Amino acid sequence: MSVRAALPRYEADPELLRRTFAYFPSGVVALVADVGEEPRGIVASAFTVGVSANPPLVSCAVQRSSTTWPVLRQAATLGVSVLAADQADLARQIGSRDRTRRFVGVPLRDTGSTARFIAGAPVWFECTLHGEFPAGDHTVALLQVCGLGADPDVAPLVFHGSLFRRLLLPTDSPRAF
Repeated sequence: MSVRAALPRYEADPELLRRTFAYFPSGVVALVADVGEEPRGIVASAFTVGVSANPPLVSCAVQRSSTTWPVLRQAATLGVSVLAADQADLARQIGSRDRTRRFVGVPLRDTGSTARFIAGAPVWFECTLHGEFPAGDHTVALLQVCGLGADPDVAPLVFHGSLFRRLLLPTDSPRAF
């Protein structure tokens, strides 16, 4: 039996919109590359995999006010690391406004390209910038995957309700991998 209920209309309340968006759980990624021989990076929770299989594309929404993205997007390749459940402090550090401290003590992996990866991440993608388009107060970047990897034994960090959280799985659940 279906029950019909009217949803409240969106009345241009940015705080209500932000709170409601926050209740959609998402992974947390760090986009990092060496630009000018030093790591540059941002943290985002607006990341989507499986945008396309041919070519292999992922996407990320970046605030148009970002001063790091215009620099980062110039790198030949970008490293996208899905952060691990125990890397919430790294997410805060890399996402901080203090650019001089973003990568102090952060364990980065180098694979010989400009892409850098966060050591201990459960999933990583090496990407090139495929295209961008404006989307309101963000820019959506389409990234073409040219390398990837995953460690199924490492749990991801999740952003939900404006908090970093961990996934809890029942102990008797079958593994997806």
